[in-house]
Amino acid sequence: MPEQAPIYMDHHATTPVDPRVMTAMRPYFSEKFGNAASVTHQYGWEAEEAVETARAQIAKAIGAEPKEIILTSGATESDNLALKGVAEAMRERGDHLVTTAIEHKAILDSAKRLEQQGTKVTYVGVDADGIVDVDAVRRAMTDRTILVSVMHANNEVGTVQPIAAIGRLTRELGIFFHVDAAQTAGKLPINVERDGIDLLSFSAHKTYGPKGIGALYVRRRKPRVRIAPLIDGGGHEQGLRSGTLPVPLIVGFARALEIAAEKTVEENARVAALRDRLLHGIMERLDGVTVNGSMTYRLPGNLNLSFAGVEGEGVLMGVKDVALSSGSACTSAQVEPSYVLRAMGVDGQAAQSSIRFGLGRYNTADEVDTVIDRIVETVTRLRALSPIPQAAGHASTVGT
Repeated sequence: MPEQAPIYMDHHATTPVDPRVMTAMRPYFSEKFGNAASVTHQYGWEAEEAVETARAQIAKAIGAEPKEIILTSGATESDNLALKGVAEAMRERGDHLVTTAIEHKAILDSAKRLEQQGTKVTYVGVDADGIVDVDAVRRAMTDRTILVSVMHANNEVGTVQPIAAIGRLTRELGIFFHVDAAQTAGKLPINVERDGIDLLSFSAHKTYGPKGIGALYVRRRKPRVRIAPLIDGGGHEQGLRSGTLPVPLIVGFARALEIAAEKTVEENARVAALRDRLLHGIMERLDGVTVNGSMTYRLPGNLNLSFAGVEGEGVLMGVKDVALSSGSACTSAQVEPSYVLRAMGVDGQAAQSSIRFGLGRYNTADEVDTVIDRIVETVTRLRALSPIPQAAGHASTVGT
């Protein structure tokens, strides 16, 4: 008998490809295999048509125009292109960026690289719920600020930021606004016009599409954003991202966003109900459990919990039949406490004991109940063995 696959609750790291997306992609791996840059024959024309149809669908998902969509390998590349591209193109205008202390490493590491090259960066803090204060963003700006970059929702604690308010601020001051929407595209409403966004990074694999494809929205008017390319060679994607286009992945990206748009409200409600079932089931049976991040402004499928008296890595090892993580997939190999939780003021022990649950489209109530049992059993066992003291009378607590 084959071993049963673990229950998957790590949807912030990646998602399984929806079968409908696979169906849409399949012809472009075989009979429709042309290079979209081949303009002299039917195979190329067919590929180019597929790309441009997909580009229009991708643009529609965020309220943009097709020509404003630059196709990339994923949100990490899009983040790099946004920050480094603006910094280079706008060097004569200014040399200061503003971001937050809890951004994805694709933003933070890009900012560090720019600092090494002479750009000044201000890292704005967040409150105990992981929310950035719009006034703090305003105070961080100077007459040399060229870009503000704030993620739409955090990948560890699921906190949703006041993007529209920050967009109004940056528009008022004439400063470009970049949003990392890797966790929210296809899950939460995004409209670049309504929200005052000038650049936006997103990718397919967080929304039941294929890995290896993403996009950067770059505003073309009111105001027009200028960025410098990171990759040269061939002049693809308006000269901003050269390289042969992966037509099957692009088609899959568009189909994934199209599917998401069809039932976003219904799916979010179902996933949020499962998340709340998981939270209440654990808290009813365990003391010393704390929710990290706001429960009001939060991704529907996100739950980040700290368990007093245990190490998060020990919990993960104890529930190998459940796929979970202790934080971002990009930092899961590191053993130090989460920089996101520390920025929120969570103490070292609580940060070390945190577990991220990421529920998604295919999770069921039965799976949630199984995970509750496994977590309660494992934490109870580890507490009995652990030298880490559990705070006396430590009640379970929920964020705002």
